[in-house]
Amino acid sequence: MQLTPSLSLRSALLAGVAVTALCAGAPGAVAAPDAPRFAAAPSSFADAPAIATAHGPYGRLRPLAALSAERLATGDLVAAAKWGTGTPVDDPAREREVLRSVAAQARELGADPAATVRIFRDQIEASKVVQRGLHRLWEADPGRAPTERPDLGAVRKEINRVNGELVRAIAASPSARSAPYCAPLLTTAAVRVRHARHLDGLHTAALARSLRSVCDGG
Repeated sequence: MQLTPSLSLRSALLAGVAVTALCAGAPGAVAAPDAPRFAAAPSSFADAPAIATAHGPYGRLRPLAALSAERLATGDLVAAAKWGTGTPVDDPAREREVLRSVAAQARELGADPAATVRIFRDQIEASKVVQRGLHRLWEADPGRAPTERPDLGAVRKEINRVNGELVRAIAASPSARSAPYCAPLLTTAAVRVRHARHLDGLHTAALARSLRSVCDGG
């Protein structure tokens, strides 16, 4: 059975966070969702080409994972800004605005706007995974809910900044994203980013969701 890139990435990330949680044994740690039984073993990364310089394939793909994680962190702020206001997580008007903007930026950079929009649709869905997950957590345990409400306008300015960097990373990586070794290298990058940022189960699953279309083509 051959795993799709998205399943391999999700499986490897969730397996990694589960091992981290078990080894740490920290009280109050957020448990990761169960990883699929057919999770790809991390040792499969060895089949990928050697990780080399910042200008090599891994160097082109790692910023996509790092910036996706950075963008997901703003989902926490969006969730807090919407918490208790009745504002829905889904915001079709804002989503259309983001997709139009990144497509225009891609054209200016000579990049593929369709690929850029495809990747950003996943980014948007991943942010909603975080927002809905946090809202469920806060509903179940009000003591963990935020006590201050961030300015949503200011948060969106930060999101726009990260969006611009992510568009540039997409524009700089067409050959790496279309290569047959994209999935294992992207998985390696995502696992390392997850470890560096100490992502919990919710944000780990969201990171996998955000990167689903990265290796679909240049």
